[in-house]
Amino acid sequence: MAYKLGLIGHPIGHSLSPWIHDQFLDLARLDGEYKLYEGDHQALPNVLKHLKEKAVDGFNVTVPYKQVIVDYLDEMNEDARILGAVNTVVNEGGKWKGYSTDGEGYVRSIVEPFPNLLKNQTSVLLLGAGGAARGIYRALVQQQVKTVDIANRSKDKAEAFLSLRTGEVKTSVLSYHEAEAQLSEYDLIVQTTSVGMKPNVEDQIIQLDNLRNDTVVSDIVYQPITTSLLEDAKQRGAKIHHGHAMLLYQGQLAFEKWTNKNLDVAHLVDRLENKLRGE
Repeated sequence: MAYKLGLIGHPIGHSLSPWIHDQFLDLARLDGEYKLYEGDHQALPNVLKHLKEKAVDGFNVTVPYKQVIVDYLDEMNEDARILGAVNTVVNEGGKWKGYSTDGEGYVRSIVEPFPNLLKNQTSVLLLGAGGAARGIYRALVQQQVKTVDIANRSKDKAEAFLSLRTGEVKTSVLSYHEAEAQLSEYDLIVQTTSVGMKPNVEDQIIQLDNLRNDTVVSDIVYQPITTSLLEDAKQRGAKIHHGHAMLLYQGQLAFEKWTNKNLDVAHLVDRLENKLRGE
């Protein structure tokens, strides 16, 4: 069979998802295509009708439709239901089931280069409290680490994350200033906002004066590949983790749900970086 896959969102013209999933199809030795289905809010119902009529096997969902798509689904898995957002839809016998692969995709991307990082004594600092942060927070607490603290400009928004907790994981809500003061407490720092993204590449969400050099600093921004925050961390001797790795691994998880193929994609991280650099 030839898989029919794709992405909905607006705008999506520069998406790397077609390239990523073409690599996956080749790696899995499967026939198929991954197409972009772009449309604004007014066009969205017709786009989704077309996908139904075409009987696509699955599709990804990006901004601004991760919440909107929920109204068009027949079912959602538990994580997607709790998060209230979907980025992957699977056609299961004609019914659309929604998943969120961002959080687990992030965890896969960080465990690959740092297999011993997420343990029951690990302390994590999450910077930001947006949609991406919600998925990453839930996935991290499911790893049963010791602490996942959240720093955000609006503490109220961050406090809403507390309902996503499972097990014994502790969470404190901090200001960015408070987070800077106790930075040495953390084994992993995850930057989840758009701060530092092109064209504002010199912006940095927090200062790293109190950073330990054995901490892993991770930024989900992937344009530029090495953000100001990551460059600062690198200069201080810390280990860094790039955003394009998360992009690849959340795609891996989506592909797995569509095809039941669990691919080893670690070797594609560098190839994706070269693609981002235009090489």
